[in-house]
Amino acid sequence: MNFVLVFIGGGLGSVVRFSLSKYLASVTSIFPIATFLSNTISSFILGLLLGYFFHKQIDNDNVRLLISTGFCGGFSTFSTFSYETFSLAFAGNFQVAITNVFANLLLCYLAVMGGFFLSKFL
Repeated sequence: MNFVLVFIGGGLGSVVRFSLSKYLASVTSIFPIATFLSNTISSFILGLLLGYFFHKQIDNDNVRLLISTGFCGGFSTFSTFSYETFSLAFAGNFQVAITNVFANLLLCYLAVMGGFFLSKFL
């Protein structure tokens, strides 16, 4: 059953990420905004969910696997982030590549933290 929950959540997360990428495809920018947003939003959702479980003392492995491991795992994408950063650096856009690394790390960390603390009020 755990594999099915992760499979369903991962599929949904991947479809949402793909949709976001298609929606933002018209945005012409050197900065990989779709990956940045999917990682940041996924980090916020993960922080919100795990924070909610922590503050309410809920232990529901099925929901956690479906949303955190499945959906957030499928929605966020470290491999695409890594490749896009490499591509930027390889093309000589070192400043954008470095900005991408720090922006993803900082904003995703803040998103997890913000979601975790915001969950207190749910």
